Amino acid sequence: MKKKQTAVEWLFEQMPKKLHPHYKKQFEQANKMFEEQIMDAALELNPGNIPPKLVKELAEQYYNETFKSE
Repeated sequence: MKKKQTAVEWLFEQMPKKLHPHYKKQFEQANKMFEEQIMDAALELNPGNIPPKLVKELAEQYYNETFKSE
């Protein structure tokens, strides 16, 4: 299955290549923030009958399978 691209990754690719080294750290931080937002959203949508630890594990699995490059 082909991994999806985050909006942050798309934006990074649109930038001139000569700017990449200067902003790589900021884009990595933005991607980390996106990952955390996925986790937070999953926890907020939990109806309450699923243990939060399991919800977080499932959200992390979803993120890794959908967006994370090997």
